[in-house]
Amino acid sequence: MWTNILTHILNPLAIIVPLLIAVAFMTLLERKLLSYMQLRKGPNITGPYGLLQPAADGVKLFLKELIRPTTSASATFFTGPALAMMLSLLLWAPLPMPFSLMHINLSTLYILALSSFAVYPTLCSGWASNSKYALVGSLRAVAQTISYEVVIGLLLLSVIILAGGFSLQALSIAQENIWFILPAWPIAMMWFTSTLAETKRAPFDLTEGESELVSGYNVEYAGGQFALFFLAEYTSILLMNLFTVILFLGGIHILATPELTAMIYGTKTILLALMFLWIRASFPRLRYDQLMHLTWKMFLPISLTFIIWHLSLPIASAGLPPFL
Repeated sequence: MWTNILTHILNPLAIIVPLLIAVAFMTLLERKLLSYMQLRKGPNITGPYGLLQPAADGVKLFLKELIRPTTSASATFFTGPALAMMLSLLLWAPLPMPFSLMHINLSTLYILALSSFAVYPTLCSGWASNSKYALVGSLRAVAQTISYEVVIGLLLLSVIILAGGFSLQALSIAQENIWFILPAWPIAMMWFTSTLAETKRAPFDLTEGESELVSGYNVEYAGGQFALFFLAEYTSILLMNLFTVILFLGGIHILATPELTAMIYGTKTILLALMFLWIRASFPRLRYDQLMHLTWKMFLPISLTFIIWHLSLPIASAGLPPFL
């Protein structure tokens, strides 16, 4: 009995702890990379080459006093950050890291369904803050997330039709001969752009527009609560990049050793994360009408066209995508 209890405790920790460490050092990587592109110095004081800066930031944030506006809804105000962090961690359960916490046949639908719940902590935090800036930021976030969830669902359905199954194993087996990014590159490009918008990263960071919303839905948060929103955002970025690897870059194949598997697929995920940072340093923020025009008038018709095309063509007997 005690062995089972320890297993149920240690297995999640074996994924959560390295994930939080990776998120912490991803923030350092982002600051270093952006400073290099902007010809300035990044963190270089705390620890050798600034390597202890993430630890210093975490200690500073979690030691700050938890404050809230006097007119806010206290229960909802404090629930929002914790719910956001919990949802971002639950999404990792079916992913092989290199082992999975849960094995289900509909793992892709599980990820898609659970990610759609991310609008609730955002909306709750903006509404409970009782601030017009936070409320407008949360409404922007909800509209943006719902809009791109529709496109992401349709693009995911196209990939599922190609793979012939809803499980992550089916996606990996279907890419043994060729990665989906080669024959289905338009879907991959739309998917990558939609993941940028889904995680509210530049140039789609309309929910945190500093010039008009002063950080948006989390403007009234400080200390540990703000850190939870921050960790949830970067956890979601790593998750979407790993999911992109599974969908388009060969899937997850268990290699000779778990360490080799983690190294190869971790490298792919890091390269995609570097593209997120590169795009942030390169492109200005879109207007809100451009954001909605992109998803409803461009991505949505194209993704529907791909689904109809894939359903209308017979699946090749060799198990390859129908247009190969």
